[in-house]
Amino acid sequence: METIAAALKAIDDFVWGPWLLIPLLLGTGLLLSIRLRAVQLRKLGPALRLGLLQRSDDTDSGDISQYQALTTALAATVGVGNIVGVATAIAVGGPGALFWMWMTGLVGMASKYAEAFLGVRFRTRDAAGKMSGGPQYYLKRGIGGRFGTFLSLWFAIFAVLASFGIGNMTQANAVSAQLHDTFNVDPIITGIVLMVLTGLVLLGGISAIGKVTAGFVPIMIGLYIVAGTVVLMLNGPALPGAIAAIFTQAFTGSAAAGGFIGSTFLIMLQMGVARGIFSNESGMGSAAIAAAAAQTSHPVRQGLVSMTQTFIDTLIVVTFTGLIVISSGVWTGGKDAADTMTADAFREVLPGEFGGWIVAISIVFFAFSTVLGWAYYGERCVERLGGVKWGYVYRLIFTLVVFVGATVPLEIVWTFADIMNGLMALPNLIGLILLSGLITRETKHYLDHDPKLTASNREIDVFMQGHERHE
Repeated sequence: METIAAALKAIDDFVWGPWLLIPLLLGTGLLLSIRLRAVQLRKLGPALRLGLLQRSDDTDSGDISQYQALTTALAATVGVGNIVGVATAIAVGGPGALFWMWMTGLVGMASKYAEAFLGVRFRTRDAAGKMSGGPQYYLKRGIGGRFGTFLSLWFAIFAVLASFGIGNMTQANAVSAQLHDTFNVDPIITGIVLMVLTGLVLLGGISAIGKVTAGFVPIMIGLYIVAGTVVLMLNGPALPGAIAAIFTQAFTGSAAAGGFIGSTFLIMLQMGVARGIFSNESGMGSAAIAAAAAQTSHPVRQGLVSMTQTFIDTLIVVTFTGLIVISSGVWTGGKDAADTMTADAFREVLPGEFGGWIVAISIVFFAFSTVLGWAYYGERCVERLGGVKWGYVYRLIFTLVVFVGATVPLEIVWTFADIMNGLMALPNLIGLILLSGLITRETKHYLDHDPKLTASNREIDVFMQGHERHE
């Protein structure tokens, strides 16, 4: 087992090292930010209004509303990474790691926009009449040829494998551990309850997943933010120093990482980018699968709605966790204390066990929502590989694996999940670069006609028909 763990660690270090995914993720996000003229900043306001207030376009060309597509993607991303992952990044890399999580999120919004745009642009209907899209389709249909097919299959295979790691066992295990440590709940009981609840929701497919996530995702995020605000107010005197540490150590690293100055910076950079991506999944292509199911009048509109998911996940939720951990000082406890670091930070300022209970309940909801979102992602990729009939088989296996994740030690599964995340991101990032010209042209054309995202379906049809005739 030690040999396997060492081998996985070596692979993980290469995949998430300074010569592969880190420059590719940041570089792709930066390229798209430049080509799209910082669309994530220019159109954030209208995108938030469309996704959170208007919530849906008046069209039936999809299976769930734009808001439900957004909350399904949020459900899949706002998980254990937002609590434990952030603490781990800071414990290993120091406060500067949060800066690189911010940078990953900022350029990642452009990547999230692009992949969601392509998810809708190249979506299709499956044999059951449901909308299906994502990198497993747009890599094949957008790039074309053998290379496009190869990339699409590569993505689908590793997305299915990743769904059992990042989207299943690690989340169920985190729930089990938290409930056992906080409330002394037997992991077997947790496993059974999680398995039953997952199975019940998955029976209803994307419609049920969309309704469930639309209901409790805003509540779970809201409760965590409210509790976090209280903690930060009580930690007020330490906040200026915490913020200063984030920026002053962003390019030097921290002594907590160990080693010489160059190595501490690389460790901090790796942890910040890897944990940032683990949290918001920008560039991985997963959220495009949910976006493809949305009832939307145009790919640009859903792309803009989808990019707000990264804003909410990283620039809001992750920021709260990071500031809480840094301002409380618990981050100096090192990697071994990372699993309980956020809970310890809450306990320091809130009375009794209230702080620990808040974090435990947050992890339960965050993790379970991630399980639901990733179940849909994995199912769609299985259907790309073997057809609709295999989707039902996948649901059954996925549900049973939830029990396994809750009841079995998973030391190496976290490393496995990291590797699978990276390997599914690679073909998607290649595709985003190759299709960046298409994304840029069609985005510019749409936003030239509807800069505030207020056009009616009829108006959209008119200027899109004119664009098609011009081409």
